[in-house]
Amino acid sequence: MRYPKFLAQGGTVGFLAPSFGCATEPYLSAFDNARSKFQALGYRTVLGPNCYESAGVGISNTPEKCGAEVMEMFGREDVDCLISCGGGEMMCEILPYVDFGKLSETEPKWFMGYSDNTNLTYLLATLADTASVYGPCAGAFGMEPWHKSLEDAMGILSGKQQTVHGYGLWEKESLKDEDHPLMPYHVTEPLKLRSFVGRVEMTGECAAEFEGNGRSQEQLRFSGRLLGGCLDCLVNLSGTRFDKTGEFTERYQEDGIIWFLEACDLNVFAIRRAMWQLEETGWFRHVKGFLIGRPLNGSEMMGLDAYDAVLEVAGRKGVPVVMDADLGHLPPMMPLIVGSLAEVTVSGNQMEVKMNLV
Repeated sequence: MRYPKFLAQGGTVGFLAPSFGCATEPYLSAFDNARSKFQALGYRTVLGPNCYESAGVGISNTPEKCGAEVMEMFGREDVDCLISCGGGEMMCEILPYVDFGKLSETEPKWFMGYSDNTNLTYLLATLADTASVYGPCAGAFGMEPWHKSLEDAMGILSGKQQTVHGYGLWEKESLKDEDHPLMPYHVTEPLKLRSFVGRVEMTGECAAEFEGNGRSQEQLRFSGRLLGGCLDCLVNLSGTRFDKTGEFTERYQEDGIIWFLEACDLNVFAIRRAMWQLEETGWFRHVKGFLIGRPLNGSEMMGLDAYDAVLEVAGRKGVPVVMDADLGHLPPMMPLIVGSLAEVTVSGNQMEVKMNLV
């Protein structure tokens, strides 16, 4: 696995828009303030050509122009790391215009984004053997003040930390809108992790049964290479010419894979179908554990809830499954280094992810 150089003090942060650009409110003001905050911290900022564009369908510009921007920004010697302007809908359409072979031979740069940016964070790992950060997009850095998760993201990009923890409270309803573009996360809901081994929930007297799997009565521990992202995007990539997941998991089978997954538009039945498809394509062959984020659209339907939607597949693997983690579309989110060798420790509602760059 290739790991980019960390962002040095006084270095240059590049912004690009392979998915949505920052053309409308509240994204426009949030992005402008984010740039100001980076500059106040002593960093130089550089903009890709699509950052303020809205000419595309579900992305900032045409797929050809978005793909060209990706290649340009990764190739610039005056840019030290890259942060995506935002998520979106149709980033998959830029992939034919991104040369992953060339990216695998180019000096690597950190790229950070989430949601639709899974199309790049995931494929950088599986096609170019290059680590990236599944973390907040540029506009989030415009909030006043920063949430701890944003400090963690900067800590990872700058090399000051490689360990993250859950945040205790999460946002159910955002207060950010066109009139209040710089509002911080409205965290009101307590973090409540649910941990399983197989389909057995790890609570109370059940815990002692799994001491042999690295779990004491107080803790659940497991390790493996971090791989994953937004399930909406991953199931879309499955089976395409860009799907080299099998080769990746075989290459790192001795480490095994910790799959981190979260969903945006998928309802509980779509999540269950997506898990079935990824299992049938062999993605979960060397799984060591699952980290599952709170689904944005996870309301119960016809007796199926968000837990059974995942556990129907994940529960048959006999590995730890940690659900309602701080990942994805219901912030805050722990920034994770895709491709890193992680050690996960869970104790009640406390989770630690230590990422080793080996």
